[in-house]
Amino acid sequence: MHSAIKVLVVDDSAIIRKYLTTELSKDPEIEVVGSASDPYIARDKIVELKPDVITLDIEMPRMDGLTFLKKLMKFYPLPVIMVSAYTEEGCETTLNALEFGAVDVMLKPRMDLQSRLPELSIQLIDKVKAAARVKIRKGAASASKKEASAPAGTLNHVMVKSADKIIAMGASTGGTEALRDVLMRMPQNSPPIMVVQHMPENFTAAFAQRLNKQCAIEVREAKSGDTLKPGLALIAPGNDHLLLKRSGSRYFAELQNTPLVCRHRPSVEVLFDSVAKYGGANAIGVIMTGMGNDGAQGLLNMRQAGARTIAQDEASCVVFGMPKEAIKLDAAEKIVPLHKIPETILQMT
Repeated sequence: MHSAIKVLVVDDSAIIRKYLTTELSKDPEIEVVGSASDPYIARDKIVELKPDVITLDIEMPRMDGLTFLKKLMKFYPLPVIMVSAYTEEGCETTLNALEFGAVDVMLKPRMDLQSRLPELSIQLIDKVKAAARVKIRKGAASASKKEASAPAGTLNHVMVKSADKIIAMGASTGGTEALRDVLMRMPQNSPPIMVVQHMPENFTAAFAQRLNKQCAIEVREAKSGDTLKPGLALIAPGNDHLLLKRSGSRYFAELQNTPLVCRHRPSVEVLFDSVAKYGGANAIGVIMTGMGNDGAQGLLNMRQAGARTIAQDEASCVVFGMPKEAIKLDAAEKIVPLHKIPETILQMT
């Protein structure tokens, strides 16, 4: 029996501290060892309690969550899950936090989300378990920054041979930075791309906007009916499944607010299954860093339908869960490190 994952909850709201503690304590594999109402108290408790994972509020008195995160990553690196409000500012700050080394983001529960609380509870527990498996290295954020600073669309010299290919990508824990690395290097004439990244709603819109500024291709949050076209990447909105559909020679996106699949909505499995069905041999599937098995069977379905398939290798994954499960099923035709994914995709077009 493994020892329980020790969690420290850092939030200035007593209600949120109580909610997070109660929900996490429902899982026998997790132990909430303490809570703190601000970063100064948190700092002392980290030294005393040695937690495996921290949940960290963005907005707090005396020191905001982002400033605390930067200090933590420098002096005492730990897996951190940001707990953020819905607001536009909250989304922006959270994306900064992910760039500074936070491993995941969780939506702050609100009273008007009452009906969603059971789903939020599932996601919270899953995120903590995934975070506990992340190996955080000192200065990890700055190292990945250097690698990711390749200019946008650096693979322009690679010929895109087929305009009717469709690329489907799925990622979870660690995926925001990994996807950024890949999409920033896709050329302007890249085949259309569909992406599922496990993230709460609102955050996906901010994530897409940020990528759109950084990439040579256009990146936006998907809407039902969006036509797929070269040079466009569509990101599944948090809380909606993203599917590929086809009408004649036109490929388009469809959103569905149906139940969780593989404990997620959006689910990589749902996207890959739809791409296997409507894209067939015209598609390329890419499964990247993340915990669990979401997308593994879907990638196999794509491969069996004639698609080319890629899995990210263990060494470059933040969490080697989803790719590992896909590789086990023999769903991945190629297993490559993160920095090789863009050129491998383009060689397959």
